[in-house]
Amino acid sequence: MKDSGAAHAHFGWFKRRKQMKPQDITVVDAQMLNKAVGAAALGNAMEWFDFGVYGYIAVTLGQVFFPSDDAATRLIATFATFTVAFLVRPLGGMVFGPLGDRYGRQKVLAFTMIAMAIGTFSIGLIPSYAQIGLWAPLLLLLARLVQGFSTGGEYAGAATFIAEYSTDKNRGLMGSWLEFGTLAGYVAGAGIVTALQIGLSHTAMLQWGWRIPFLIAGPLGLLGVYMRSRLEETPAFQAYAEQAAQRDDEKPGWGELLRVHWRQLLKCMGLVLVFNVTDYMLLTYIPSYLTVALGYAESKGLLLIIIVMLMMMPLNVMGGYLSDKLGRRPMIIGACIALLVLSIPSVLLLQSGNDWLIFAGLMLLGLALVCFTSSMPSTLPALFYTPIRYTALSMAFNVSVSMFGGTTPLVTAWLVGHTGNLLMPAYYLMFAGVVGIVTMLTVKETACMPLRGSPPAVGSEAEVKKILQGDHPITVDSTLPPIPQE
Repeated sequence: MKDSGAAHAHFGWFKRRKQMKPQDITVVDAQMLNKAVGAAALGNAMEWFDFGVYGYIAVTLGQVFFPSDDAATRLIATFATFTVAFLVRPLGGMVFGPLGDRYGRQKVLAFTMIAMAIGTFSIGLIPSYAQIGLWAPLLLLLARLVQGFSTGGEYAGAATFIAEYSTDKNRGLMGSWLEFGTLAGYVAGAGIVTALQIGLSHTAMLQWGWRIPFLIAGPLGLLGVYMRSRLEETPAFQAYAEQAAQRDDEKPGWGELLRVHWRQLLKCMGLVLVFNVTDYMLLTYIPSYLTVALGYAESKGLLLIIIVMLMMMPLNVMGGYLSDKLGRRPMIIGACIALLVLSIPSVLLLQSGNDWLIFAGLMLLGLALVCFTSSMPSTLPALFYTPIRYTALSMAFNVSVSMFGGTTPLVTAWLVGHTGNLLMPAYYLMFAGVVGIVTMLTVKETACMPLRGSPPAVGSEAEVKKILQGDHPITVDSTLPPIPQE
């Protein structure tokens, strides 16, 4: 294996233990780390509040924008518009990813916050179908495209940002706060929608009440932009940028990215598939499934989902801590096995009509999902080298979400409607579980290791001395795998 030199020039910061000096090892400032994680998580919460509200209010939106006598047809049309946003996510990733790798993560994350707020706020201003006819669903489609484009740079950027700011020992714990923010955003969105449905008459909800959650996005977006604009760039990106400037490196192009890193891209897509199919099944489709397919009260279904998400939030942080101690592989493979074993029992519980049994079914799926949400934010960025991390993660993540995750509500609603089989959600989850197991068996453990192409990141000067002396548990030389065999 070659020394740090031309062979690794395009792939980040590389030095072996014997070449390191104290200044080469990143000592993470705890206060700055907490500030960075908080801002990224809060921004992510605002982003997914905007994105999640659409799914929770889908039944009402169907009546406002897609007039039809059939409730299932309206729901499918609404979810089709929901799905369209995912089709442009790869385009957003292709734009924001390279910008984040060239100019830094922080600037791009501030811009994605602005774009999402504009797209969501605009939905709240669109007249109904009864007022302007076909222009209403067309304008809704345009606003969803703006949302999807901005989201294309959000998750990959936020996950990269937190992963690069964290120490190697606690990257799982810190990354779990990203999905804590996602759940908080979903809870806020679902809570507001539920409060409106309980507090307003059906007529008032159709006339103006549905607009309120979308209009809230404006001030929330301004707060998110303010917080993200005050952050510093990640230590890992700064370390790479300094060496790249000295070597006058050229950025790897798309051809090199696909040719050299295609295996890692496929692994990332497989993990994102199982993660997001589970996520969108439980948090976006199931509330409508309970209402449309099973005739369960819409407000009660949303309330149960909110309770499940509230319980998932502390469990998510606990899962991140465990992923640092046990490893990412046991957490993710265990969750995939849970999908295979528990999906059918969970969906049967949803069909029971009993509030407590329905809650139990939701909670079983929530426990499987929390193993993904707590581990993936630290697992996915570790697949790629620093100079291409944002680009590669954006592309693989968004292509997979567009093809599988975001289409989950639409495809599942269609399957249930056309087959009449109410177990279709369970079969879909089991398929995702198989893909997840097969994929994760090919992924190396990355817990407590430096990110690829990044210097070791520790929490104290004492750990620096241990690394230089060779008795630190972090495997420094793991940052130098043979690049062509990724």
